[in-house]
Order: sequence, then structure tokens, then C-alpha cells
Amino acid sequence: MVFSTPFFIFFFLALLFPCYYLFKSTGARKAVLVAFSLIFYAFGEPVLIALMLFMIAVNYLGGLLVASCRTLRGARVWLIVSVVIDLGILCVFKYSGLFTETLNSVFHVSIPVPTVRMPIGISFYTFQAMSYVIDVYRGDVRPQRKIFNLLLYVSFFAQLIAGPIVRYKDIESQLDDRRVRLYDLNDGFFRFSVGLAKKIVIADQCAVAINALYGISNVTFLARWGGAFFYALQIYFDFSGYSDMAIGLGRMFGFHFNENFRHPYASSSATEFWRRWHISLGTFFRDYVYIPLGGNRRHQIRNIIVVWLLTGFWHGASWNFLLWGAFYAVLLILEKNFLLESFERMPRVLSFILSKLYFIFITVFGFAIFYFTKDLFPSLGYLFGIGVSSFTDVPTMSILSQNVFLLFGGIVLALPAVSSFFKWFGQKVGVSYGVYRYSRLIVSVALLFLATVRMAGNSFSPFLYWAF
Repeated sequence: MVFSTPFFIFFFLALLFPCYYLFKSTGARKAVLVAFSLIFYAFGEPVLIALMLFMIAVNYLGGLLVASCRTLRGARVWLIVSVVIDLGILCVFKYSGLFTETLNSVFHVSIPVPTVRMPIGISFYTFQAMSYVIDVYRGDVRPQRKIFNLLLYVSFFAQLIAGPIVRYKDIESQLDDRRVRLYDLNDGFFRFSVGLAKKIVIADQCAVAINALYGISNVTFLARWGGAFFYALQIYFDFSGYSDMAIGLGRMFGFHFNENFRHPYASSSATEFWRRWHISLGTFFRDYVYIPLGGNRRHQIRNIIVVWLLTGFWHGASWNFLLWGAFYAVLLILEKNFLLESFERMPRVLSFILSKLYFIFITVFGFAIFYFTKDLFPSLGYLFGIGVSSFTDVPTMSILSQNVFLLFGGIVLALPAVSSFFKWFGQKVGVSYGVYRYSRLIVSVALLFLATVRMAGNSFSPFLYWAF
């Protein structure tokens, strides 16, 4: 089941809300959320839902066993067992095909390639379940003795499929004590509607432009860069749109999730970008891999390489993702050692211009690496003019002219200018809270209506991060 479908909005949610708010007790409401979350997941994975339940049970027992050990060594043993099971299941379902194909190619053997269907959202719920046991081991949280609470934490439909990766310690208290006020519903509905519009109105239209540009028979330089720019916009509005919808849905049921995006395209470097993009994943690797390896204190270069190779590989079972991770590892090492310092020594205006040009290039090129899972190197060569038939042609210019407002509108909306303007305007005019609240409600309904109209004419379009 996908958030951006009329069935989810006008049937699933329309049925869930009255069922949830019909009950007053927290226990009954938890039961409703768990039941609907399992139904939500069963729409896409009716069989593999058992795998998710098994992993929840493993980590529930792992947390209890880690906490019950009287020695650090014993706790570490149970932590390792739990983590190995989690990562083992993830590798089998996500990477067994890639590893087998690679072995066949390198050693010229014919090992049958397993046809294992990757469960939707396995990368996200595996990391959530695993982080719970690690935090119990570290003493950051107490072991959860109510398995129903852990079941809700992992399976909650709002962030089950594509994040954000919610840390157990961030919502531990909210599992048993949640209050939803009118402003929570208002803010949650607004956030959900904004995310839906990002997905339907912008991201899906960028996908249409990409397919048109990359579908031209003559490979032109401008078409390839145009498609790369549209993909950078698509993946931002698609993924941040999903995060907005997840955060909004959580808010409407009393959960307060942390932000996952903070205007990443307003950055001036790869270092800054990764503090603003997919924050929950970056925080996960920082806290559970980078810092335990030594962080900035020792072997910093090694630690960066390890983290970014793992980050790249987490995104998908294809070698282009590993190359993408290596690309950012190199950039971050260069920035930390001399590049950012070089920008700072320049005159302010020159530094601003060069840093922005540098950031635009590395971001668009980086997402091009991310995009091409097949024919990677020829496709990247086109971006440098290698193998293209011409700079541009009539079909390229026609497609770009048809989508010029989408391109520039997407760029403007990806930057903080619009939200900053409305914040400034509200403070300048002195809008009362009541007017502000009703204005957001009107905007939410308008965005929902616009997205619904677009959904009626669009074909099925899942979120990009479902594949990861």
C-alpha cells in the first residue's frame, strides 16, 4: 500500500481514524495501530510479514537477554548474536543475488543465482530493531518487557516502509503515553498534505521529464545533464515528501518523529549536505559505526571510508551504490583536510560562488551515479561529452522548454526561501495563532485536493526509497 494513492487516503486512513479515536485507553489504541500497520504491510508483503514479526521477536528476546546478563562479556555475546541474525537476514534477502552474480563473473563459475524477493522496507525496519538492542546494551534505554510496544515501534505503518529511521529512545515514552490535541491534528495534516504534494505534483512530474529526456534516440549532452538535474529534484521531493508524510501521520497519532531533511540543497559542501539529508540514516551510522571506530579522534580517514562504503551498500544491491559511497567518502576526506579551509581563505563573494558551483556539480553528478544501475560508466561519460551525438537537438529543447517551470519551481521550493518568507511575513503582519491555524488548514485541503486530482490521472508510482 502506498501513501500517495486514493485508496490509502480515502479508505485506509478514513477507516483507521474513527477506529483509533473510538477508544480512550492507550492499550486499545495501540492494538488498533498495530492491527492496521500489519494490514498495511500485508498489502505489499502478505507472506513476508512473518519475517518482520520474526525479527521483532529476535530483537525483543535479544534486548531482554542483554539486559539480564550480569557481565559485560555475556551481554556482548547476546548483542552480537542479535546483530548477526539481523544483518544475516538482511544480506540474504537483499544481497545474495548480487554476491552470487559477482562470484560467477569473477571466478567464471555457474552458481545458480537465487531468486529471493526483497521484503519492502527491510533496510529500515532492520536498522530500527537493531538500534534498540544496541541501545539496551549501551544502557541508553531499559529493555522493553511489553512485546506489543516493540511490535508497534517497529511495525508502525507511518515510517515502516521508507523511514525515517526512528530511534527507540526517541519515542520510548510515547509508546505508553501519547496525547493528541487539535493543533497536533492540524500540524500533522498540514505536514502530510505538503509531503503528498511534493510527491505527486513535483517528484512524479520530474520522473516524466527524466524518462522523456533519456528516451531520446540521439544522446545529447544537454539531455543527459537535464535528466540528471531533474533526478536530483525528483529524489529530494520524493524522499523528503515521504518523510513529511510519515512525520505528519505520526503527529496525528501522538508520535513526534525527528526531522529527516533540513533544506539540504541550501548547502555549500558535501559535509554540510550530509548533515541536512536523510538525517536519521547519517545519525545511525555516526552513532553506531563512525564513533565506535574512533570517529575524529583516531583513524579518521579509515572511519570515513568504512562508513561511506556501508552507506552506499545499504542503499541497494548494485555496485553503483558502492561507487556512490566511495565518491562521497573521497569528497568528505578532501573537504575535512583542505578543501573547506581553502574556500574559507578566499574572498567572501568568490568563496560563496565557487562553493555553490562545486556543491551543485558534486550533488547532481553524485545522484547520476546513484541513478544508473546499468551501463554506469557509459552513462557517466555522456555527462563529460564522451559518446554524445551533439550538444543538443530539437527534441531535447522541446522537452526542456515544456518543463522549464517545473525545473525552476522545483529549485526554488527546494531552498528555504519560501518557508523563510512566510515565517517573516507572519511575524511582520502579526498574524494571530487562530488565523495561522485556519490558514494552514485551508492550505492543507487545497494541497490534498490538487494532489488527488493529479493522482486520478497518474499511473502507479511508488516511492523511490521503497527499493532500498
